[in-house]
Amino acid sequence: MGQIALEGMEFFAFHGYYDEEQKIGNKYGIDLYIDTDLHAAGASDQLRETVNYEVLYRVVAEEMRAPARLLEHLGHRVMDRVLEEFPYIEGVRVSVSKFNPPLGGICHRARITLERRR
Repeated sequence: MGQIALEGMEFFAFHGYYDEEQKIGNKYGIDLYIDTDLHAAGASDQLRETVNYEVLYRVVAEEMRAPARLLEHLGHRVMDRVLEEFPYIEGVRVSVSKFNPPLGGICHRARITLERRR
């Protein structure tokens, strides 16, 4: 087993509980961790034997374009899509951060982390 991570992905998107947040948008961060067997890729040096990082990034970017009210909902959508696109992976963990959330005070980011295993 091994882990593939895409850390520090940043997107400007239109998520948020309040209608105003969905109009003005905000900056979001995603950290994604995939648990999968990396033995074949290590032995063969062939991309077809592993998870393609570009495809993984595209999946996250597509989900970030569809508005959501809650970070929890967005995180579950990302996990669902990753598991659908890569049926051979064994687990996925995603952290979704909203930078400078509108809380009425100073807060660098709000973050949720979700994990799912097959």
